[in-house]
Amino acid sequence: MGAPDRPAGNGRLLTGVTWAVLLLGLWLWGKEAGGGLGGLSGPTTGDVAAVGRPFGTSLPPAHDPLDGAAPERVEVPSVGIEAPVVARGLDGDGAIDPPPYGMPRTAGWYGDGTQPGAKGTALFVGHVDTDTKPAVFYGLSAVKPGARIEVARRDGSVAEFTVDDVQLVTRERFDAQQAYGPREDGRAELRLITCGGTYDHRTRSYTANVVVSAYLTGARDAQGATENAGDGGERAQAVAHGSGRG
Repeated sequence: MGAPDRPAGNGRLLTGVTWAVLLLGLWLWGKEAGGGLGGLSGPTTGDVAAVGRPFGTSLPPAHDPLDGAAPERVEVPSVGIEAPVVARGLDGDGAIDPPPYGMPRTAGWYGDGTQPGAKGTALFVGHVDTDTKPAVFYGLSAVKPGARIEVARRDGSVAEFTVDDVQLVTRERFDAQQAYGPREDGRAELRLITCGGTYDHRTRSYTANVVVSAYLTGARDAQGATENAGDGGERAQAVAHGSGRG
């Protein structure tokens, strides 16, 4: 059962197209987004992936948004995800076009959307598997609230996010705004999205998406100086602009 490489997306979000249309496209992206390993996609199958936010989980305060910068790498240390990031557009169905199957260990970032660390929600997508092996976001559903996500950015800084929610979103209970929209106004947020649920070999599609939600809680500038939420506005501006003043 070959899964041919999908052509690079060359569509763009046109002026006047609503956010809801893009969100619908994100949901449709789950169709044929994996080659269908069956047994190998275990970590993202079943409702066990929908851990949400356990009661009593203590999370750090949000960091002020940074100046925008394109991503280069993403790391989720708790589950061993470490991958380059490439900008992607929309495919012919209006969905974010993930990297081709020939790049299974690469994550895609919606390049016409929010840059990670800036105000708004940055959207990353990645395959869970191919015909023969796990792909970049294979272990994504094992992420727990409180886990750290780091995004290395083109300006040399690193945006540090904290996971606050993990959901397995099925067709029956899918809510586009809840899954992909901002959770709190004014924050810099991040979504990591891959396929989950059950793989149907007949339709060549998964029944759900795994959606990991995170928000900005710290930053490191190009010199390695760290800025955490609440450390002071002057220092935050230094990190955001890469000056490294300490």
